Amino acid sequence: MAQEDARRSRGDRTRRRIAIRAAELASVHGLSGLTLGQLAGDLRIGKSSVAAVFHTKQELQLAAIAAAGDIFQAAVVAPTSHLPPGLPRLRGLVNAWLRYVSEPVFPGGCFMVATAAEFDSRPGPIRDALAQLRREWIALLTREVEHAQAHGAPAQLPAPLLAFEVDALLAGANIAGNLMDDPGALDAVRRILSTRLGLADIDSD
Repeated sequence: MAQEDARRSRGDRTRRRIAIRAAELASVHGLSGLTLGQLAGDLRIGKSSVAAVFHTKQELQLAAIAAAGDIFQAAVVAPTSHLPPGLPRLRGLVNAWLRYVSEPVFPGGCFMVATAAEFDSRPGPIRDALAQLRREWIALLTREVEHAQAHGAPAQLPAPLLAFEVDALLAGANIAGNLMDDPGALDAVRRILSTRLGLADIDSD
């Protein structure tokens, strides 16, 4: 039993390691560009070891999406969970997202932005998994805008529309920074959101 548990533990660690690296590579090359051979070479393990964990490319892609979701939660959502709901947490989420792409956590910037267009018109499990990540993020932004508006924040737009705007600005900054090599894109978003949401102390560093 102990040996079986040890093997299972090693298998779980290997699966997690491969999935994380797959998410990192997908942020640059896309989910369609993932191959078992590429990951095996990148991680310096046998291709048979990767194939033993992920039997199909789709399984690998879904694991990469799940890993990316976990990484996003750890980098953006979890650090803000202790903040009061509403403007303080919304401010924290924006700051954490800006750090998430400026550091960057993924080499290709935001994983969700990098992979969305690839599958947005291709129905199936991959599209469904990517859409679920987006729904969860938009729902979180919407809840915090609703809390903020319930406690006196400006209500120029209904919460779902304002959350959509925040997400669009963040995604636009990611694209401008990566595609156009615009070093001022993140600062522009900071200024816009500081004015739009009254988040006067969005980090500028």
